[in-house]
Amino acid sequence: MSFPWAKHYEPKNPVMQWVDSRLPLPRFVYNAVGAGYPVPRNLNYWWNFGVLAGVALVCQLITGIVLAMHFHSSAASAFDSVNVGIMRDVNAGWFLRFAHANGASMFFVVIYIHMFRGLYYGSYKAPREMVWLLGVVIFLLLMATAFMGYVLPWGQMSFWGAQVITGFFSAIPVVGDWVRVWLLGGYAPDDAALNRFFSLHYLLPFVIAGAVILHIWALHIPGSSNPTGVEVKGEQDTVPFHPYYTAKDGLGVVVFLILFSVLIFFAPDYLGHPDNYIPANPLSTPAHIVPEWYFWPFYAILRAFTADFILPAKLWGVLAMFGSILLLFFLPWLDKSPVRSGSYRPMYKVAFWVLVVDVLVLGYCGGSPAEPLYVILSQIAAAYYFAHFLIIVPIISHLETPKPLPGSITEAVLTKTGA
Repeated sequence: MSFPWAKHYEPKNPVMQWVDSRLPLPRFVYNAVGAGYPVPRNLNYWWNFGVLAGVALVCQLITGIVLAMHFHSSAASAFDSVNVGIMRDVNAGWFLRFAHANGASMFFVVIYIHMFRGLYYGSYKAPREMVWLLGVVIFLLLMATAFMGYVLPWGQMSFWGAQVITGFFSAIPVVGDWVRVWLLGGYAPDDAALNRFFSLHYLLPFVIAGAVILHIWALHIPGSSNPTGVEVKGEQDTVPFHPYYTAKDGLGVVVFLILFSVLIFFAPDYLGHPDNYIPANPLSTPAHIVPEWYFWPFYAILRAFTADFILPAKLWGVLAMFGSILLLFFLPWLDKSPVRSGSYRPMYKVAFWVLVVDVLVLGYCGGSPAEPLYVILSQIAAAYYFAHFLIIVPIISHLETPKPLPGSITEAVLTKTGA
């Protein structure tokens, strides 16, 4: 979107004029995050989480690059290189390891909130479909990267997590076993699998960074969405990104880093699993194999299928797990309501909060043992998850009577403040 009232970069310093005329990087930064990028004046703190995701990605890249310098991608020495070499022999190695491990959890916290904000405020609707689609691509890449990173410490949960998750590919008819052997480089997780996962775990964050650049680029074309869902009508509806939102995002970053520091220094193993401090042993299966917490909702969907029906239950589980994410790609076309924001959609708002509870139930079941009660809860919650997107949202978009929308962003702001 073109903003005629946006300020244009005009360097005053001769050196900056010379640089800008040959490499317009200062102009690019100014137009992307400076006064040259007008944004809606009513953005709330839920819009901070995009910037926080970028901060989390930078933390992961920096700590990951340093950790890779000291990691041994061999089944015989990976465990010791992490728990002895990095933790005890590398200067501040314990900090780097805990920052990287807990940084992944903080990254997923931020991403999940960012995605649910998009769901509530309709940020996936036209003209921002490409922004949403690239966001889902980033989410898929992040999940793949996190899974491969969880394997690298080569503890009991790392080994058996790789064994179980890659084992589900064998459910694919005809080519399943071949795919699993191709992924692992053998018939069980070993040196070949560890080397492959390490290489991809190192490479994919840079692919994610490239996808993030495309995500931001796509966002700058239509401009940011806002809590009302009403498009910008004029200069009175916007403020420059700097200094207004750089200050607001700065506060969010400070709070994020405080919480991140508390986790690193006071509870570094709280989100991990104690069995991963036991070296990988192919002859000793843990009593309860469970992935990291951010995979729990999808793991619950995977385990919800227990009976064969035309296809094996194992294959249904794999299809449902991947389908639960791929379904998000079609959301812009499943929700046909012309109103974006859930604040003006009474029926959709109720359905949204039911979905939030449903995902939390799936997460709880995914982290629990595969006992009958949790399996039944997983089946009910998984059924509702798919029904929400495929049945409830399309029906609501046709039947719902939205609340009256404000005439403009400025009108909504002034009404809220009583002006």
